[in-house]
Parts: sequence; structure tokens; C-alpha cells
Amino acid sequence: MKSIDITGGNTLCGEVSIQGSKNAALPLLAASVLIKGITVIHNCPRITDIFSMIKILESIGCKVRFTGHCLEIDAKDITSTALPAEYVKVMRSSIIFIGAMLGREKEVSIHYPGGCVIGNRPIDMHLEALKRLGVEFTEAEETIQAKAGRLEGNEIFLPFPSVGATQNVVLAAVLAKGTTVIKGAAKEPEVTEVCRFLQKAGAKIHGIGTEILEIEGVPFLKEIEFTVVPDRIVAGTYLLAGAATRGAVLLENAPVGQMDSLLLMLKNLGAKIHVEKGQIFLNGEEAERSIPFIETRVYPGFPTDLQSPLMAVLATADGVSIIRETIFEDRFRVAKELNRMGGRIFLKENQALIYGVKKLKGMKVTAEELRGGAALVIAGLLAEGRTKIEGLSYIERGYEDIVRDLKCLGAKIEKSE
Repeated sequence: MKSIDITGGNTLCGEVSIQGSKNAALPLLAASVLIKGITVIHNCPRITDIFSMIKILESIGCKVRFTGHCLEIDAKDITSTALPAEYVKVMRSSIIFIGAMLGREKEVSIHYPGGCVIGNRPIDMHLEALKRLGVEFTEAEETIQAKAGRLEGNEIFLPFPSVGATQNVVLAAVLAKGTTVIKGAAKEPEVTEVCRFLQKAGAKIHGIGTEILEIEGVPFLKEIEFTVVPDRIVAGTYLLAGAATRGAVLLENAPVGQMDSLLLMLKNLGAKIHVEKGQIFLNGEEAERSIPFIETRVYPGFPTDLQSPLMAVLATADGVSIIRETIFEDRFRVAKELNRMGGRIFLKENQALIYGVKKLKGMKVTAEELRGGAALVIAGLLAEGRTKIEGLSYIERGYEDIVRDLKCLGAKIEKSE
């Protein structure tokens, strides 16, 4: 099993460039099937989830070339509407293919998607919303069959601003007949990016970045080139690592406008932040305060994907912190491993009570999901002695090369087989 070995105690210092966004790029790959031609995506991260999405695209007839960080997709010919279970089952983002395939072929067969074990994440909201466009679903034990004679625009209300459900409806609606209005749409940058991508290809979408999206169906989309924005969660992870080690970190190619909630929280920790266009500089020398209370929220609130890395930072803060998780009910899985390293974290329902300790101790721990794995990396940087983190494959789902990047900042960290 691939793992990461860390010798803790180094103060991070230096600069690192931020990769393209995982959560923005994945739905763009699905959206490419709506274009009967070539799509070129620049700044695409080389992570395992992207490679799984490429396998899905190839399995349905697309021709894909991935050179450096430039991804070229030729979706002129779609030869199958059945998505391969072996790749669908490994990641949640595969669910976005439902809307895209319905928009292109008016049918799709997909296995229930997989991904990280952080909660139930039901897809009922996706299905109910798509039914409003005329889609009929047949559910077997492990698969979903979706068909539509034709897609008709409609008004759709989402009871929760789900990123995936919003993206699925947008993808299905851009080539539908008539107008679709989504009320209660998610406002995350990953939704905005999908809308910008489709708009550049000729889609008519109004209200981008708001909770009401209006999509006027068009007959076709044109070939385009598009550049993926930097990854706000990767950027946040490295800023938190800098704060945890009381370091000085400069991020190049950072999505500054998407990170207000995190930057405010870092200032509350005691870090000094300087922001310029595309750059964030953190001085974490005094980033030792606890956070009396913080809760995860949909964008622009504090992101659930940074909750676990924040927990690792607060494990050695001065005082008591409380984190409330409002998005995924099983997002506290990493607390068990942090406590094995000497943390004092107590869980009750959707809250974590964190008593800061002086030091964590290095040991062998196991990542069980993507963001929890990143939290263990931060804990290893903080800990006395050597930490071995097994389950690197989870971390590689979202971080192109976390070992390379942290080495740039002075961490004593290695990858091992």
C-alpha cells in the first residue's frame, strides 16, 4: 500500500503554485459530451479522479488525449450510454454524467456512484429534479436507468443547494426545449465554472453565481477551449499547514476571490494574511489561537472540505475549539486517528469539541477518505517524531502531488510504496 512518511517539527517556509481545481474540472469532463466535437481543457489537474473520468469518457466512445495539464476530448461519436461500474463506483462525481448523457443521448445507465465515506449523500434530489424535465428513471439493485423522449424545460426548486444536483440539472437543461429555472441553486465556484464553460460553448444561462439560474435551451453547443480555475481546497490545505507549523507560506496562482471564509478564519487563528492578485502570503508565527465556534456552510461559508484539515490545526491550538458540521454527517472520521496521535477531540452528534494539546506524537495512521488524509498530513507535520500515513490513494484523488508541494515549503516528507 502506498504511504507517506513525515518527520515532523519543521516550520514550513517558501512558495508553491496551486494546481487546477478538482471540483471544477470533473464536471467539465462530463459536460464535454454535450459538444459534438473537440473540447480543450487547460490547467487540468493530474489526479486519480480525473483519470477515472477519462476512462468513463473513453468507454462511451470519446477520444481523449492528456498532455501535461492540457486535456483534449473529442466527443463527436458516442457509442454507448452505459457507464462502466469499475470507474463509476470509485468516485461520487460520476453522478454528473446523468445530466450530461441525458442532454446528449436522452438516456444513460449508471451504477450507483462511490467515493469517500463521509456520509450517505443520497441522490434522490438529483433524480426528482431531472424528472421535472421529463426524465423517467428505473432503479435496479445497483444501477439507475434514465430515459427521456425529449427534455422539456421546467421550473425546479431544490430543497437544499446541492452542488451536484444543480450541475446535473444545468447539464440536462442546456439542450432541452424551452426554459428551465432552478430555484435554490448552489452558488459554489464549481457550479459557476460549469455555467461559464457552457456559456462559452453557446449555452444561454442567466443568474450565474446566484441562487436562481435560468437556462434557455439551445440546439447545439460549439467546440471550445477553457482553463480550469485554481483549487481553493488545495490552496486552503497549504495555508492551514503553514499556520499549523507557524510558518511563512506564499501561494502562487491562488483563487483569491473564492477564499474569504478561510482567510477570515486564519486571521482569527492569529495568522497575518496579505493578498494580491493571484497571490496569498501567510505569516503563521502567531497562529496559535483556538476557534471558539465555527461551522461548515454552503458557499460562501466555511467549506466542509477544509473541516478535517482545520481540525488537525486546532488539535494543537491554545484553548478549546468547537466545529459544527452541517453538510456531511460522517465528516469527523479523522478524529479517531488524530486522538491516537495525542489529540483530545470529543464528538457529539454533529459537533467536535477540540481541546488543544502541546504536541502530537508521530505514529502509523491510516487515511480513510480524501480530506481526512490531508488532515493527517498536517498532523504529521506538527507531530514529534515520524508519522507514516497509509491510504495515499485517497489523498491522490484530489492532490496532484502533496509530497512535492510540501517539500517545496521545507517539509521532511517522502512517498513510499
